Amino acid sequence: MLNIQQVDAYYGDFQALRDVNLEVTEGKIVALLGPNAAGKTTLLSAISGMIPYREGNISFQGQHINAMLPEDIVSLGIALVPEGRRLFGTLTVLENLEMGAYSKHARKNLRKNLDKMFELFPILKERSSQQAGSLSGGEQQMCAIARGLMTEPRLLMIDEMSLGLSPVLVKHMFNMVSEIANTGVTILLVEQQVNHALKVADEAYIMEKGHVVLSGPSAQIANDDYVKKVYLGK
Repeated sequence: MLNIQQVDAYYGDFQALRDVNLEVTEGKIVALLGPNAAGKTTLLSAISGMIPYREGNISFQGQHINAMLPEDIVSLGIALVPEGRRLFGTLTVLENLEMGAYSKHARKNLRKNLDKMFELFPILKERSSQQAGSLSGGEQQMCAIARGLMTEPRLLMIDEMSLGLSPVLVKHMFNMVSEIANTGVTILLVEQQVNHALKVADEAYIMEKGHVVLSGPSAQIANDDYVKKVYLGK
């Protein structure tokens, strides 16, 4: 579904991505793991069209998206749930979800998709008239994911979903990711909760200093000696 080949990206003179290669197969959960400042968020931004990249190619379902605007990439079926949620805090939960359905195609199915979101996240239905900024951290993350799903994505990219959440909520959110995948949405998941991510993902990539250093099936990555020592504390 998503094919990234030899991508380099810079912030000014600083090279944030170096010869990145990554593939996401349709119907799979792919985890992109690594420490802070590894380049994970930068890669999602490049896929989303929010930052340019000097070298390499990104294609989605066989179509090159290198020069496309972010809104056109969303229309193709790629949605990003950004790090830190970035909800419209003074708008209600319902209004935030409606903002997710701004494309012409998504607007046609607004009511049907709202019903799906409220079924998937019942707490959002209870909080639908509440300002998003007043929600708890876990509720805000659910709202951010639901807003992304309102675009009717084929590929949902989620950046640091577990950030700032309690261990109980973290476990719940990873269960939700599995449920979303079961509905047919392909997921690219950026995470620092390596143990949880490897349990739900089909494939995994380890990124360090802007470069992919390890990739493979999640079970294989979880059993790698380097991963055990550096990321799993074993």
